[in-house]
Amino acid sequence: MEKIKKICGFLSSNIAVLIIIFSVIAFFYPKGFSWATNYTTWFLGAAMFGMGLTIKTEDFKVVFTRPKDLCIGFVLQYTVMPLTAFALAKAFGLSADLALGIILVGCCPGGTASNVITYVADGDVPLSVGMTIVSTILAPVCTPVLVYLLAGSWVEVSLLSMMMSVVKVVLLPVLLGILIYRLFPKQTDAVRELLPLVSVAAIVMIISGIVGSNAEKIVSCGALVMVVVAIHNVVGLCLGTGVAKVLKLEERKVTAIGIEVGMQNSGLAISLATANFAANPLATLPGAIFSVWHNISGTVYAGIRRKMARH
Repeated sequence: MEKIKKICGFLSSNIAVLIIIFSVIAFFYPKGFSWATNYTTWFLGAAMFGMGLTIKTEDFKVVFTRPKDLCIGFVLQYTVMPLTAFALAKAFGLSADLALGIILVGCCPGGTASNVITYVADGDVPLSVGMTIVSTILAPVCTPVLVYLLAGSWVEVSLLSMMMSVVKVVLLPVLLGILIYRLFPKQTDAVRELLPLVSVAAIVMIISGIVGSNAEKIVSCGALVMVVVAIHNVVGLCLGTGVAKVLKLEERKVTAIGIEVGMQNSGLAISLATANFAANPLATLPGAIFSVWHNISGTVYAGIRRKMARH
């Protein structure tokens, strides 16, 4: 059992490498992975269910005991990344598909990977977890409304349809996971170390499926999307950190907020694009590339912040 835990820990901490490896394989052998796009919603639901199983009752205490910190993080989460995505789509003159894709990424809540990166960076982990919980629970309203307002000039957005999608693939699985943990805490704790592996496998399959399905199109526009995604992510990390510093928060809180703002639940962006924008197949590409990039940049950012904290 101990060996399995070590393997799970290793895979979770090296998810960016796994995504790159499987993405390369999917690029050259698309038939082996393109089928996964038919199950994107299920894979993301499994990842969110795994997240729910890891949420303890004390994690919710942050929501009630540190409202100021959470409010700052929440506001930055749903303003910095959505508005930056919109600005980049305009500045680079992106096609409707790619503009929609980058805006979807920007309007999503924080991802669970941010909690791990915050831990590595020696940031405020409880705050990071609290921010992820709040932004995720409120995502069924915030994400569709923001996409409707920002992407409406490129494509037609069905607000109700998107809300239902977020409820089904994010909110319900997370709440179910929380319920299961409440009913069977001892059994859940026994396999807690294995749960991150569920999210890792799900995200890897989602990204590999997208790459396999769009192998030819990636050749023509992959470089452009990579540049836009990298700028988007770096702006989120820098502005999140900068605003938190201006507000004179403690350094560990600054680190947590910077990471939470810059790292998105890009799996949700892919799922929403697949479920609600079938006429815009390339809208899934920014989310797929973001999934790889933000794990790499997040790790680098964590290293920088950790070194700064020691000096």
